[in-house]
Amino acid sequence: MGGNAWTQTGPYQPDLAAAFRQVQERSLAEDDHGFGGRTVEELWRDSDWAEYIFTGGTCTVLDFPEMIDATDRNDGPFMRPLTDSEVRAWSPSGRPTYEDWDEALDTGRLEFPDRGRGNCTVLYRDGRPDLIGYWGVTAD
Repeated sequence: MGGNAWTQTGPYQPDLAAAFRQVQERSLAEDDHGFGGRTVEELWRDSDWAEYIFTGGTCTVLDFPEMIDATDRNDGPFMRPLTDSEVRAWSPSGRPTYEDWDEALDTGRLEFPDRGRGNCTVLYRDGRPDLIGYWGVTAD
């Protein structure tokens, strides 16, 4: 299989890792993928969950156990925020809107990461942080 690309947005918080956990909890509440009654942390300690993720995944932020630093280049599965220079490569202002982000992904100016990896960036409205855009590719 070749992995499935996906996108998702969540509410902005200055602490990107906390925002990531919040959107994970919301995603899990919307669909527990048959693994009900557990937290994200508990799921990632379950070998059945790991197998589920690595053989198909959820096409959401749930496919990643944690967020790593923007400069960390470790293999996945991890969510990694873009660095400022990575954002400016496709959004010269450094303050992309949802529409900028969506268009950049659609046109390939912003690439999807390798399989089993995710990226995120802050999205702006009227010059102020509004959302966080998440995108990734399943590990399968």
